Amino acid sequence: MRRVNRSITGYHLDDDGDWVAELDCLHNQHVRHNPPFQLREWTQTPEGRAAHVGDQLDCPWCDLAELPEGLRLARTAGPWNESTVPGALRRAHLVAQSTWGNLTVIAGEVRITLETAPPIDVTVAAGQAQPIPPGVPHHLTIVDPVTLAVEFYVKA
Repeated sequence: MRRVNRSITGYHLDDDGDWVAELDCLHNQHVRHNPPFQLREWTQTPEGRAAHVGDQLDCPWCDLAELPEGLRLARTAGPWNESTVPGALRRAHLVAQSTWGNLTVIAGEVRITLETAPPIDVTVAAGQAQPIPPGVPHHLTIVDPVTLAVEFYVKA
Protein backbone atom coordinates (compact mmCIF):
# COMPACT_ATOMS: atom_id res chain seq x y z
CA MET A 1 0.00 0.00 0.00
CA ARG A 2 1.10 3.53 -0.62
CA ARG A 3 1.47 6.24 1.98
CA VAL A 4 -1.00 9.09 1.73
CA ASN A 5 0.92 12.09 0.37
CA ARG A 6 -0.60 15.54 0.38
CA SER A 7 0.24 18.85 -1.27
CA ILE A 8 1.19 21.94 0.68
CA THR A 9 -1.37 24.69 0.00
CA GLY A 10 -0.13 27.37 2.42
CA TYR A 11 1.46 28.08 5.80
CA HIS A 12 0.79 29.71 9.13
CA LEU A 13 2.70 30.25 12.36
CA ASP A 14 1.66 28.32 15.45
CA ASP A 15 1.52 29.82 18.96
CA ASP A 16 5.23 29.00 19.49
CA GLY A 17 6.33 30.73 16.28
CA ASP A 18 6.93 27.51 14.32
CA TRP A 19 5.85 27.20 10.69
CA VAL A 20 2.96 24.85 9.95
CA ALA A 21 2.18 23.62 6.44
CA GLU A 22 -1.49 23.60 5.47
CA LEU A 23 -2.18 20.49 3.39
CA ASP A 24 -4.81 19.89 0.71
CA CYS A 25 -6.36 17.20 2.93
CA LEU A 26 -7.16 19.97 5.47
CA HIS A 27 -4.65 18.66 8.03
CA ASN A 28 -1.76 20.81 9.25
CA GLN A 29 1.82 19.64 9.68
CA HIS A 30 4.81 21.36 11.29
CA VAL A 31 7.70 22.13 8.94
CA ARG A 32 10.25 23.26 11.51
CA HIS A 33 13.81 24.27 10.77
CA ASN A 34 15.57 22.74 13.79
CA PRO A 35 19.20 21.88 12.90
CA PRO A 36 20.73 19.34 13.04
CA PHE A 37 17.53 17.27 13.35
CA GLN A 38 15.30 19.02 10.81
CA LEU A 39 16.92 21.00 8.01
CA ARG A 40 14.30 23.20 6.43
CA GLU A 41 16.00 26.55 5.89
CA TRP A 42 13.42 27.30 3.21
CA THR A 43 10.79 27.84 5.93
CA GLN A 44 12.61 30.94 7.15
CA THR A 45 11.71 33.26 4.25
CA PRO A 46 8.47 34.04 2.42
CA GLU A 47 10.19 33.19 -0.89
CA GLY A 48 11.40 29.84 0.47
CA ARG A 49 7.95 28.88 1.71
CA ALA A 50 6.31 30.01 -1.54
CA ALA A 51 8.73 27.85 -3.53
CA HIS A 52 7.50 24.78 -1.65
CA VAL A 53 3.76 25.30 -2.13
CA GLY A 54 2.62 22.22 -4.02
CA ASP A 55 5.35 19.99 -2.56
CA GLN A 56 4.18 16.63 -1.21
CA LEU A 57 4.33 15.58 2.46
CA ASP A 58 3.30 12.24 3.91
CA CYS A 59 0.21 12.79 6.05
CA PRO A 60 0.17 10.31 8.93
CA TRP A 61 -3.29 11.53 10.00
CA CYS A 62 -4.73 10.57 6.60
CA ASP A 63 -2.98 7.18 6.91
CA LEU A 64 -5.03 6.74 10.12
CA ALA A 65 -8.20 8.29 8.59
CA GLU A 66 -8.39 10.92 11.35
CA LEU A 67 -10.75 13.80 10.64
CA PRO A 68 -9.08 17.21 10.72
CA GLU A 69 -10.34 19.85 13.13
CA GLY A 70 -12.49 22.75 12.02
CA LEU A 71 -14.67 21.09 9.38
CA ARG A 72 -18.30 21.81 8.59
CA LEU A 73 -20.95 19.50 7.19
CA ALA A 74 -21.51 20.30 3.50
CA ARG A 75 -24.07 17.62 2.63
CA THR A 76 -25.32 14.11 3.39
CA ALA A 77 -25.85 11.34 0.84
CA GLY A 78 -28.35 8.62 1.67
CA PRO A 79 -29.64 7.03 3.71
CA TRP A 80 -29.48 3.82 1.74
CA ASN A 81 -30.16 0.20 2.60
CA GLU A 82 -28.51 -2.96 1.30
CA SER A 83 -30.72 -2.85 -1.82
CA THR A 84 -30.32 0.84 -2.61
CA VAL A 85 -26.61 1.39 -1.88
CA PRO A 86 -25.22 2.72 -5.19
CA GLY A 87 -23.09 0.17 -7.02
CA ALA A 88 -20.25 2.69 -7.27
CA LEU A 89 -19.83 2.53 -3.48
CA ARG A 90 -19.14 -1.21 -3.75
CA ARG A 91 -16.21 -0.55 -6.12
CA ALA A 92 -13.05 1.43 -5.47
CA HIS A 93 -13.86 5.14 -5.58
CA LEU A 94 -12.62 8.41 -4.05
CA VAL A 95 -13.91 11.32 -2.01
CA ALA A 96 -13.02 14.62 -3.73
CA GLN A 97 -9.92 16.57 -2.72
CA SER A 98 -10.37 18.94 0.23
CA THR A 99 -13.51 17.00 1.23
CA TRP A 100 -13.80 14.32 3.91
CA GLY A 101 -16.40 11.57 3.93
CA ASN A 102 -17.82 10.08 7.12
CA LEU A 103 -19.59 6.75 6.68
CA THR A 104 -22.35 6.51 9.29
CA VAL A 105 -24.17 3.24 9.92
CA ILE A 106 -27.73 3.70 11.16
CA ALA A 107 -28.70 -0.01 11.37
CA GLY A 108 -26.90 -3.27 10.68
CA GLU A 109 -23.25 -3.24 9.65
CA VAL A 110 -21.03 -2.71 6.63
CA ARG A 111 -17.39 -3.38 5.92
CA ILE A 112 -15.22 -0.60 4.52
CA THR A 113 -11.73 -0.99 3.09
CA LEU A 114 -9.47 2.05 2.67
CA GLU A 115 -6.20 1.86 0.73
CA THR A 116 -4.12 3.65 3.36
CA ALA A 117 -0.75 2.50 4.72
CA PRO A 118 -1.38 0.24 6.51
CA PRO A 119 -4.78 -0.51 4.97
CA ILE A 120 -7.87 0.14 7.05
CA ASP A 121 -10.33 -2.75 6.76
CA VAL A 122 -13.07 -2.50 9.39
CA THR A 123 -16.66 -3.46 10.01
CA VAL A 124 -18.74 -0.46 11.03
CA ALA A 125 -21.84 -1.30 13.10
CA ALA A 126 -24.99 0.66 13.89
CA GLY A 127 -24.19 3.85 15.77
CA GLN A 128 -20.58 3.92 14.53
CA ALA A 129 -18.86 5.98 11.86
CA GLN A 130 -15.68 5.73 9.78
CA PRO A 131 -13.94 8.82 8.40
CA ILE A 132 -12.83 8.62 4.76
CA PRO A 133 -9.88 10.80 3.67
CA PRO A 134 -10.03 12.70 0.38
CA GLY A 135 -8.46 11.01 -2.61
CA VAL A 136 -7.99 7.61 -0.91
CA PRO A 137 -9.45 4.64 -2.82
CA HIS A 138 -12.03 2.75 -0.75
CA HIS A 139 -15.03 0.48 -1.17
CA LEU A 140 -17.90 -0.99 0.83
CA THR A 141 -18.83 -4.63 1.34
CA ILE A 142 -22.37 -5.20 2.58
CA VAL A 143 -22.22 -7.65 5.51
CA ASP A 144 -25.84 -7.69 6.73
CA PRO A 145 -29.01 -5.79 6.11
CA VAL A 146 -27.83 -2.24 6.61
CA THR A 147 -28.94 1.37 6.59
CA LEU A 148 -26.14 3.86 6.05
CA ALA A 149 -25.39 7.39 4.98
CA VAL A 150 -22.27 9.32 4.03
CA GLU A 151 -21.69 12.82 5.35
CA PHE A 152 -19.31 15.12 3.47
CA TYR A 153 -17.24 17.70 5.35
CA VAL A 154 -15.27 20.67 4.06
CA LYS A 155 -13.14 23.41 5.60
CA ALA A 156 -15.22 25.68 7.85
